[in-house]
Amino acid sequence: MKLNIDPKVKNILEWVYCFIIAIVIALLIKYFIGTPTVVKHVSMKNTLQEGQRLWLNRWCRTVHAEFKRGDIITFEAPTVTFPSLEDVDFDNPVARYGEGPKGLWAKFNYYVLEKTKVSYIKRIIGVSGDEIRITDGKVYLNGNILDEPYLDSGTITESQLFTDIKVPERICICYGRQ
Repeated sequence: MKLNIDPKVKNILEWVYCFIIAIVIALLIKYFIGTPTVVKHVSMKNTLQEGQRLWLNRWCRTVHAEFKRGDIITFEAPTVTFPSLEDVDFDNPVARYGEGPKGLWAKFNYYVLEKTKVSYIKRIIGVSGDEIRITDGKVYLNGNILDEPYLDSGTITESQLFTDIKVPERICICYGRQ
């Protein structure tokens, strides 16, 4: 049985199919391969400037690649940016995240389109097993002052809670400063 479809309707349907396929391919590329972004904070000054446009490599996340000290990464901002002393587990210094968005559209907007997600861009200064200590305005990595040639001379590092931690397995410590 052959359907008789008006050529105009058939043409419109072909365009709709092409549009849907293009959107699916674009979303797959954005989520698994790479995506454009704009730097929105000044904490990576001298390396990245506020307003600078970047292409984020998502392939590392897709294939679960290992991160190295010095890599610049982006990650979702924790629910609580400045936790209280009582809320911190110093034996497991991992950011805490609240419940995700509710509803299909909210989840799509947050996880796929990433329109409502707040992300940070930071440099990795410590990887699994490293000991990071912040004291007297300096960062120490495994007992040695961390060489940070990307900072302005005279930059002082301050930390309110995390001044002496050991980086847990499969975690990295990221730091960006003004």
